[in-house]
Amino acid sequence: MSIQIYNTLTRQKETFQPLEEGKVKMYVCGPTVYNYIHIGNARPAIVFDTVRRYFEYKGYDVHYVLNFTDVDDKLIKAAREMGDEVPNIAERFITAYKEDVGAFGVKEAVDHPRVTENMEEIITFIQTLIEKGFAYESGGDVYFRTRSFDSYGKLSHQSVDELRSGARIEVGEKKEDPLDFTLWKDAKDGEISWESPWGTGRPGWHIECSAMAKKYLGDTIDIHAGGQDLTFPHHENEIAQSEAMNEKTFANYWMHNGYIKIENEKMSKSLGNFVLAHDIIKIHDPQVIRFFMLSVHYRNPINFSEELLEGAKNSFDRIKNAYQNLEHRLKAATNMDSEEQAWLAKLTEHQERFMAEMDDDFNTANAISVLFDIAKDANVYLQSSHTSSKVIEAFQKLLTDLTKVLGIDLVGQEELLDEEIDAMIQQRIEARKNRDFQTADQIRDELKERNIILEDTPQGIRWKRG
Repeated sequence: MSIQIYNTLTRQKETFQPLEEGKVKMYVCGPTVYNYIHIGNARPAIVFDTVRRYFEYKGYDVHYVLNFTDVDDKLIKAAREMGDEVPNIAERFITAYKEDVGAFGVKEAVDHPRVTENMEEIITFIQTLIEKGFAYESGGDVYFRTRSFDSYGKLSHQSVDELRSGARIEVGEKKEDPLDFTLWKDAKDGEISWESPWGTGRPGWHIECSAMAKKYLGDTIDIHAGGQDLTFPHHENEIAQSEAMNEKTFANYWMHNGYIKIENEKMSKSLGNFVLAHDIIKIHDPQVIRFFMLSVHYRNPINFSEELLEGAKNSFDRIKNAYQNLEHRLKAATNMDSEEQAWLAKLTEHQERFMAEMDDDFNTANAISVLFDIAKDANVYLQSSHTSSKVIEAFQKLLTDLTKVLGIDLVGQEELLDEEIDAMIQQRIEARKNRDFQTADQIRDELKERNIILEDTPQGIRWKRG
């Protein structure tokens, strides 16, 4: 089955047809690197990393580009507040971003372009727009003539007249029309700046992505993606700039992920519920957070809470435990299973179901349900008196292959050996005898964390894997 993508531009699912057979050109809007990213920024990083992984699973070569905005008003303000230079602030938080999303299992992009490293391309892009009549210089600033682009509003499905009613010219702006947006900003005293045909200054926010997408991927790309909040005005303006410049379709498919709420409230600093990814991964397993993010369809809003995160952990543990049970039983497999072919056929069905769900606009929520079914079948199979190493290994391979598509690692934590468990239980018994209840509780909690269940019997303590 072909991959179906919900295209924000057309508001419907469309069959993915790549520009070049077997290849995907994909541009994802990255962060403005003036601080640590919050959990809302982590969602597109995780979601579109999963989209990339699935394309790769299906054999596509994905040219994945994610940019860093390393100069803008927020960075200048942060540098002023921290008493540092803009490039130093940017470098610090680019490193932090890579560390944080790396903890979530996000792969490095093929290219991570930065605004400051593409200034020549940005200036050339703006010059061409001026020459074509789509942009104009005014007092050291350069603006895009929004009304000159006939299909402006097609991504956000708004008309120019609707937009006009809410537009206004801010103090200090020298626009022809309130709808016009900034391509180049005249530098203020003491601000970081670059030489240009219009004087010293720096790019506006929207132009950078158009210039960098063109440089790294070409005039037309397959997929442009980002958070729902970028649909307007950022992505709308990108379309206007790029299509005015190149006279070609900018992106064939536009993908946007939904918002995140914290305890059913919109996340904001004023409400005190602003959760940084940098902080949350110190408290919770980042793999569980990724699993949680993917347990809801990417286009739907998601509510982030401790209770829901704990539920995701329990669900994730069910799949991990099934894998560990398979690993444990593999050592005693007899290869005397008369149902071997039937089980192998069932695993093929599970794989096909998983792919069908992912083909349907990357429905990770339903794909995870398939993983639960595989885990359930694995546990049923392991109750058989005779098991085949071939079937057990097929279960393991399917689980590892499909969870890898989701960016989840089932084998990151090594399983405790039986003799290690026995030794820990003996240590706990000794600790209790010596009334060292703190140590005894620590051992019990560690065993519980590793999914080892203790049972008191008349013959003593017995244990089993959860």
